[in-house]
Formats: sequence, C-alpha cells, structure tokens
Amino acid sequence: MNIYKNTVNFGLILILLIFFPSFAYSKNIPTSFADLAEKLTPSVVNISSTQIIKTTNQFPFQFPPGSPFEDMFKEFNKPTERKATALGSGFIIDKKGIVVTNNHVIQGAEDIFVSVNGSEEYKAKIIGKDPYMDLAVLQIESTEKFIPVSFGDSDSARVGDWVIAIGNPFGFGGTVTVGIISSRNRDIGLTRYDDFIQTDASINQGNSGGPLFDLGGKVIGINTAIIAPGSSGSIGIGFAIPSNSASKVIDQLIKHGETKRGWLGVRIQKVTKEIAEVEKLEKPEGALVASVAEKSPADKAGIQAGDIILEFDGKKVDTMRKLPKLVAQTEVGKKVVLKIWRNQKLISKKVLLGRLESSEQFKAENETKPDTSQYVVVENLKISIRDLNKEDISKRKLPKNTTGVVVTEILEGSPLMFVSVNDIIVELQKKKITNSKQFSNIVKENFNKNEKTLYLAIYNSSNQRSYITVKLK
Repeated sequence: MNIYKNTVNFGLILILLIFFPSFAYSKNIPTSFADLAEKLTPSVVNISSTQIIKTTNQFPFQFPPGSPFEDMFKEFNKPTERKATALGSGFIIDKKGIVVTNNHVIQGAEDIFVSVNGSEEYKAKIIGKDPYMDLAVLQIESTEKFIPVSFGDSDSARVGDWVIAIGNPFGFGGTVTVGIISSRNRDIGLTRYDDFIQTDASINQGNSGGPLFDLGGKVIGINTAIIAPGSSGSIGIGFAIPSNSASKVIDQLIKHGETKRGWLGVRIQKVTKEIAEVEKLEKPEGALVASVAEKSPADKAGIQAGDIILEFDGKKVDTMRKLPKLVAQTEVGKKVVLKIWRNQKLISKKVLLGRLESSEQFKAENETKPDTSQYVVVENLKISIRDLNKEDISKRKLPKNTTGVVVTEILEGSPLMFVSVNDIIVELQKKKITNSKQFSNIVKENFNKNEKTLYLAIYNSSNQRSYITVKLK
C-alpha cells in the first residue's frame, strides 16, 4: 500500500462521546457484530510475500584510477541481496481456495503464503493480476475445502450504511473493525480507474486486500488505501474498490489469467472553465482529446485532437476521469456511439472498440523492468530508486533534458505515502536531481540537518508534474 506505509506509533486517546438514544428517523442499530464477525472471519486470510532485493553500495566519492584503495574496497561495491517481507490481507471466494487481494500486496513476490483462520499456513500461486485496478487472484495450493464469501451489490450501498472490515493490520491477523460508508465514487489519483468507497472503519497497513462487508455478510469492497498524514496511522479515511467493478476484473483473471478491457486510443485532459468558455460549452464537462494514437479505434473512427467527448455509449461523461472507466468496462469488439463537441457543434461518431492489453501503450507500460542490480536503496526514506535513462525519457515522452531518479520500490514504513512505483523524482529541496547518488546524498544532508519537511517535484505514471511535501519525524 504505497501511499500509507507508515511507522507504527501506539498511543492512547480518550474520547468522551454523548450518546442520544433515539431519533424519529433512525433505523435499528445492531447491538453487536459478534455473530457476523464469527461467521466471516474464517474466510479472511493473512498474506505474507517475500522477495529478494538487490542493492549496490555507493561511495560518496571516487578513487583516482590506479589507487591502491580500489582493491581494498572493491568488495564494498559488489551488489548485495536481502530478503524483504510484505504483509497484507485477502479473502476466499471459492471453496477450492481461490483468494482475492491487492496486486501491490504480492507485487514482485518470490514466495506467497496464506494463513487461514489464524493457524494453518499454505503456499499460494498467482492466477492473475491487474496492476491497473490493483487486484490479484491467488490459488491456495491445497486439496482442502475452504469457507468462501460472496460479492454483494456495491451500487446499492449508501452513504451512512454500516460496514465491517476484517484483515491483518500490522500483522495482527483476524482484526475486526466497524464503521460506515463515508462517501462514494472517490477519485484519489491512486489508479487509472479510481472509483473508491470511502469508509471510516479503521484500516491500517496490512489491511490491504481485505474485504469490506455489508451487514448481510457480502463483500461490497476491497480495502486498498488510506489517508494517513505523517505517521498517524488510521484517521478514519479509508478507501475500498467497489465489488461491482472488482468482480468483473476478478472473473476475467480467473477465466483467462489476464484482463480484457475496451480500448479507445486517445490521450485526454480535463476541460477547464477557460476551455469551456473558448469552446462555447455551457459548463466544464467531458474529456478533451489531447492526442489520438495512430491506427487506434479512435483514429479509424475519425476522432481528432481538440474534440471534447461528452457521451460514451449512451453514458454521460461528466468529467475527464470518467471516460477511461466507461471504456474499460465495455466489451472488446463492441461498436459504440460517441457524442463529441467539435467546432462548437455536437456530432456523433461510431467506434469499434479494441483491446487495451493488445495496444502498444499497454505493452510499453508493462514490459520487463530493468535489472534490479541497478537499484539503489535510500535507507532514510525506505525506497529503492534507479537513474532515469534516455529510454525512459523516450518512452514516456518527457522533455529531452529531464534528469532524475525512478522509484522502483517503496518499502515498509516509508514516509513517501503520496509517491508510487515508477514515479520520477526530478527535484528535491528545489535542487535538480541528476542521479541516484546525488539524490541519496541530498537526503542524507537533510536528515543530518534534522529537516522536518522534504519538498519534491515528481512526474507520476501519467507524466503529470507536481510538487509534494513529505513530513519527516
């Protein structure tokens, strides 16, 4: 869970609450969740994954050619290996031992182990994974029969409904917390298809991949992220992937081992108030086409840069972020109608959707990563990085003079909760970053000075440049 990896701080806070026993409009409040928790807990599993991380030590200086110190310290510069363990949660959806969790829980894992009911531990293998929605499906390697749970209808879940989260926070398996649905359709910029259920049920590091249940014992969400400023842990703002969206992807992963999403082939951006005024739109809405991929479905249908997509397959595109979700959820090969605003007129275009996973864009984003021996671990920040190279700049279409470091891994307890793997850090404390060594040295300097805040400029996976601050202890 990249955005909430925080150090555990245990504290005791006493809060006095005044309880008003009845309201004319209130529904019956459960007197206890014990029966439901007892029934559901055997279906929730604890997941541990291990991976080997290669690191290379680097001196803050270099020896001159022929120096006798080169041989003396040559062992220091050799790559070293260490084993890292990640903890997460999951839940069983089939008696044969099929488990659902988050992709980031098992990402890069060498071995995966699943603990059922807090006792029996089994090895598991990956059936399929989807980094775009942060989902993964595992198979427990056992002939035993397990107790499954089923998905509910997340679309019928309402703000204010009771929910129950069960998981493995900080390694404390079988933990039950209760809250309500705080909001719906949250977009926090974590994945391409953000549409989270927000809850105030206590969710912490290790809850990733665990279920969010309704009072009927149905899974209506998969706990994925939290907002936790500094190292505060849960502050009652957690996010879960809705079951209706997740179940479609999970079904594909079980059947095919991969996803099959619709693909349009456009790069889009937000329609601002200023753009709406120039285009003579009544209000800012839709998705502005910034570019069209060559030979893509959109290109073949005659969609052009500068078009504003207002409707897709009969569904209104209220915001730019809504279009990718609509396209992805549509069947590959379906012919859809787009309503487009072009030259201050509304026109229609018929598009035969392609498959995202077959596109050059998808292949470029998911090709083999560089050799991990190039990675450098920045211990103070608990992240792994590598130098930005020309190939990165070309593939991501960054400015040619861009320099920086690519985040390759975020380790447990990292303070960089708003940074993700593959983000590019280009500035630190307003200093331009040139390579991993320089970045590491700047970090060390600021820690030695007891700086309380780091100020970074990054490019995210969508190549959007932004500034973020990181609070240090």
